[in-house]
Amino acid sequence: MSQADTMIKKRKVQIPQFLWSVLTLIGLGLLWQVLTVLMDIPSYILPSPLEIISKFISDFSLIFSHSLTTLSEVLLGFGLSLLVGVPLAISIVYSRYLASSFYPIIIAIQCIPMVSVAPILVIWFGYGLATKVLLASLISFFPIVINSVVGFRSLDSDMHDLGRSIGISEWKIFYYLRLPNALPHLFGGFKVGITLAVVGAIVGEFVASERGLGYLQLTANNRLDTVMVFATLFALALLGMMLFFAVHLVERFVMPWYNATKAEGSK
Repeated sequence: MSQADTMIKKRKVQIPQFLWSVLTLIGLGLLWQVLTVLMDIPSYILPSPLEIISKFISDFSLIFSHSLTTLSEVLLGFGLSLLVGVPLAISIVYSRYLASSFYPIIIAIQCIPMVSVAPILVIWFGYGLATKVLLASLISFFPIVINSVVGFRSLDSDMHDLGRSIGISEWKIFYYLRLPNALPHLFGGFKVGITLAVVGAIVGEFVASERGLGYLQLTANNRLDTVMVFATLFALALLGMMLFFAVHLVERFVMPWYNATKAEGSK
């Protein structure tokens, strides 16, 4: 074997990870299309991907306007969970009382299905924006708090003791050591939380709403418009992926050193 053949053999063809996902989705879509045609499945039972995409394009303005409503509910709910969850996680790390008292309460709240909480919030706050924002916040609150607590506690105790021994204040230890060390855990919780916020907003729209993708899906289901139901599901999937990717971009911007380390380790 020549040296050139050896170099070619050693050279690896690197395919971007997102391309594998795109190819897989295309393959599943083609299989879905073929099965609906071969089995002659009525569109009111299971529409084909071409029918769903055609519906999505033809009613894009309607779907887009409802998507903006859902997006505002998700962002407000997610922002509220950040404003409350991250400071609470810091307080739990630094306070034994809060760690002992609030931790079980947070776990208990997470075990309650949000569908059962939604009617209570409707009684308290009505059919307006507040109900959907609170549901989106409640369902995304748990992973943000738990991941934040784990991240802030992950600082090595020897590193903390070393900082205190040389006279560094607890605030500087938090800012220069504990916070950078916790960022990967924080963004892990943010990624889960932003997708769960979409779920919470949709639950709120199912219970009490006159706008949003959840409301659009309910009205389409009442009209037995299965194609529109799947089109709203497609819009929800796009919305969730866009929000997840937005958090991922912020993560890459805030932690360039962490992403560079991961890239080197994958080689």
